[in-house]
Amino acid sequence: MAGPVGIALVGMGWWGQKMLNVLQAAPGDIRVVRAVEPNVESVRDLCAGQGIALSADYADALNDPAVEAVVLATPHSLHTDQIAQAVAAGKHIFCEKPLALTKAEAEASVALCAGAGLVLGMGHERRWEPPVAEMLAKADAGELGRIHQIESNFSHDKFLSLDRDNWRLKADQAPAGGMTATGIHLLDLSVRLLGRAESVLCICEQLSSDLPQGDTVAAYVKFAGGGTSYVSASLANPFMSRFTVYGSKGWIDIRDKAHVESPDGWIVTSSMVGDPIETVEVGKAEPVKDNLVAFARAVRGTATYPITAEHLVNNIALLEAVFASAISGKIERVA
Repeated sequence: MAGPVGIALVGMGWWGQKMLNVLQAAPGDIRVVRAVEPNVESVRDLCAGQGIALSADYADALNDPAVEAVVLATPHSLHTDQIAQAVAAGKHIFCEKPLALTKAEAEASVALCAGAGLVLGMGHERRWEPPVAEMLAKADAGELGRIHQIESNFSHDKFLSLDRDNWRLKADQAPAGGMTATGIHLLDLSVRLLGRAESVLCICEQLSSDLPQGDTVAAYVKFAGGGTSYVSASLANPFMSRFTVYGSKGWIDIRDKAHVESPDGWIVTSSMVGDPIETVEVGKAEPVKDNLVAFARAVRGTATYPITAEHLVNNIALLEAVFASAISGKIERVA
């Protein structure tokens, strides 16, 4: 087939509407033909204004021949079953993070998609931030040398205003503070750079809010091939996003100026062996759109989607161990 990929946005809350908005800048690659939202009235006018069919039933999207792919912006615990249903219907899948809450579920989803020849995209848009993409390319080319360690934080206070019954704050959806909301992106980048994780110690605390699953989380990860990563996140302090990688030939520190919901550029500080420390500013970009465009091009077969099955499974294996360590307070092995 040619032309834009017809997609159904499943889940039209905060993030579903964000994706709808940014995709207006990619009409040649993706066309939103349907939306699915249990609370139909909340987005009826929005969808009607853009000529998008709307219903409350996921099956309507799966049975629609105009829908080639589903984009899941739904509660984490629903992903595995929703992916299986999409595969049975022959639809490609783009899933918001995390893919699953257990390694076994991640493996099952990856295997189903691969067996059916369907593309499985993942909402790890941080890989598409220009300075992050450049950092990954330098690491792959060996310009940073042997990667020793990673330090990272991704925090915001957006969830403080949520109703405490919101699914994003539930123990069965987010059992370790901000790890599924923000920390998962940093785990993904850590696995991308250092491979399979071996063990993790996670501390999750409730320090300055009544958020039921804690507001401050930190994980210290040891990787099977050597190297470590420190991942931290808060749901109760003003926005902060930082990712720093240290290698034998140099280091790079990337700081976002604003949340990816409304990106405003980046400040990048770096130093290579023998060179002075340098700081540059990188202008605005829209990584959420760019990730979805990469997914659409993989569906069309014009490009390979860069988040591999191995990355997906290794990330969720680590996330599952983070959950276990947050409960036990001990170092846990990664399956």
